[in-house]
Amino acid sequence: MFRLAFLASFLALVGPAVGSFPAHANDPLWVGSQAGKARSEALLKALRSSSDHGLDPAWYSITEVEKAVAPGADATAAEVLLGAAFVSYASDVSTGRVRANRIDKEISIDQRKVEPAELMKAAREAPDFAAYLASLPPKGDYPGLQKALAHWRDKRATEVFTPLPDGAALKPGMIDARVPLLRKRLTELEFKLPAPDADVDRYDEALASVVKSYQAAKGLTVDGVIGAKTVRSLNTTIDERIGQIVANLERRRWLPVDLGRRYVFVNTADYSMVFVDDGKIAFQSSVIVGTAKDPTPEISSVMRGFQTNPFWTVPQSIAGEEYLPLLRRDPSALAAGGFRIFASWSEDIELDPNTVDWSSVHPKAFPFRIRQDSGASNALGYIFFPFSNKYGIYMHDTASRWLFTEGSRNFSHGCIRLQNPLDFVEAVFGGKGNFSKERVRQVIDSGQQAHYTFPEPVTLYVTYRTVAADSDGTATFRDDVYGRDRLVVKAMQKR
Repeated sequence: MFRLAFLASFLALVGPAVGSFPAHANDPLWVGSQAGKARSEALLKALRSSSDHGLDPAWYSITEVEKAVAPGADATAAEVLLGAAFVSYASDVSTGRVRANRIDKEISIDQRKVEPAELMKAAREAPDFAAYLASLPPKGDYPGLQKALAHWRDKRATEVFTPLPDGAALKPGMIDARVPLLRKRLTELEFKLPAPDADVDRYDEALASVVKSYQAAKGLTVDGVIGAKTVRSLNTTIDERIGQIVANLERRRWLPVDLGRRYVFVNTADYSMVFVDDGKIAFQSSVIVGTAKDPTPEISSVMRGFQTNPFWTVPQSIAGEEYLPLLRRDPSALAAGGFRIFASWSEDIELDPNTVDWSSVHPKAFPFRIRQDSGASNALGYIFFPFSNKYGIYMHDTASRWLFTEGSRNFSHGCIRLQNPLDFVEAVFGGKGNFSKERVRQVIDSGQQAHYTFPEPVTLYVTYRTVAADSDGTATFRDDVYGRDRLVVKAMQKR
């Protein structure tokens, strides 16, 4: 039940919209008139069906609201209670139930926000209040996610779940007692299986082919090997999948209604990136993102250009944790990779690593600056895309191109590695500014550090969308590598 303190603060927030109505709208909003009754009925219907959005009717005190509109109920209390329920629901369904930046330090986005007074004003002025309520949720793939949620909830009532036990990696050709359980689990997941081998415990190539299809669908490394990641994915329960859909409905509500005319959309859960120009996909690519230990954050920012042949300044944490042990074993260990060591972060005084007592350096207080020269082995590759963010991450080329052949591409310290950066740049310029990809290649080959400015800024969204859904509700899942879906669902359940 709503507390009196909450009701009082609500009245203070919305002011005359509830307490004393402006001269052009003297009638109460929810009771005492046919228009008020129509609004109340539409609101009740929306609250009762809020679970279709991954929300919970109990969050809006649905039982108390129903009592408040019953014959003989106190009109003043009903007016306040329905107003509070409306503001809470309308805010949740349009811009998200939780403030994203508060639930995870790895989230820093420009989340939309609506003011209670604005919502109340819109409710009063809407010619068709039911249509107004229906217009609040996002569009795009959001309705498809809703259909997926309904489908998986129905599926929960009939689903049979056979967990696959942990064990040593199961490779094609091996004989293992878990193979019949693997077959059963894949059948439960609606995969069509070939007839088993004469030895039912043999993991044959035909079954491995089905496993590869499953791995491809989940963004896993497609090798047919049943390792820890594939077992964990196969053992994801129906309730966990439902939770993922709920989290992704919420995640979509955080973003702007209109993402803009030109934007880059990176989905770290899918290892993918698209550049949209005037509503059309002008470029798309695979990406490499952060490990579970160093996850790529969710951010909103702006990209304004790029640089060729960048230096890479090693973050202090990486220098202390990863490079200091190498230097202790061999002070010259980094030289072959084009690394230079400077006395501090503010001075360009280069040090001879053989003159430093590395055993006395603390990894948590690494005082030196390590910089890698540009070139073929540079961790940033040949192209670097800076953008403003508090995490010190960016998008860039990579010297380790072979990693793009992997399914699960969680290999970086948080930065986003782009597979075909020059093709992306060409798409962004779109023939403007006398841009030439060939001339940029010549600049790269010459070793020159050059800065290029895009014809116009490009909005950047780095997201974590673990579920995609077609318009008919067919869902494609990616595993929750960073564990963020669980955090979102947990935060949503708090009042």
